[in-house]
Amino acid sequence: MLSVNKLNQFYGESHTLWDIDININAGACVCLMGRNGVGKTTLLKTLMGLLPARSGNVLLDDIDVLSQVADQRARLGIAYVPQGREIFPLLSVEENLRVGLSTKGKMSDAIPPLIFELFPVLKTMLNRRGGDLSGGQQQQLAIGRALTLDPKILILDEPTEGIQPNIVHEIGDIIIRLNKDLNMTVLLVEQKLPFARRVGKEFIIIDRGRNVAAGKMTELSDNLVKEYLTV
Repeated sequence: MLSVNKLNQFYGESHTLWDIDININAGACVCLMGRNGVGKTTLLKTLMGLLPARSGNVLLDDIDVLSQVADQRARLGIAYVPQGREIFPLLSVEENLRVGLSTKGKMSDAIPPLIFELFPVLKTMLNRRGGDLSGGQQQQLAIGRALTLDPKILILDEPTEGIQPNIVHEIGDIIIRLNKDLNMTVLLVEQKLPFARRVGKEFIIIDRGRNVAAGKMTELSDNLVKEYLTV
């Protein structure tokens, strides 16, 4: 599904990602973990094409996507929900969703019914501006916009950040459903350990720009948590 090999990334002369190697199988749900500032968001942005890689390759179903710009990667099946959601605040809910459709050249198509099945509140707010929604509703909109792409892999950067607890639980339910029932491959960055353990099947730990541990979520030991995750 997604294979990352010897990926290196720089900010100017600052080396931020060091020979990252990751393999994510189809149908996996992988939590990318690590303390703040170790390179998790940088890695996601590099996978999406929002930051350039210095070397290495990223294969999606054996297609090397590093030469593709972000919208081309989206059309190939990579959907990205950034940290902070980044919905368009002055556009309506419907217009935000149609931006996702337009990435695949299908802006005139109907919004997939699955979006409203997963997020019924969005159907009642189609004409409301995105900026008028609560943080939890904006996160649902951001995920819904990503899902209009009918992606092969859904990448989420801290989907629970700044969201009320009841919506956090709902988002967890939706990620589990997308992965378990719809067999969607998911890669997410998550700081909340209980949430990560609940939704993730596997983990990858990044430290100082390097991947230092990986395995089944049941193998995430207290020693690994203490060494790489606790502040």
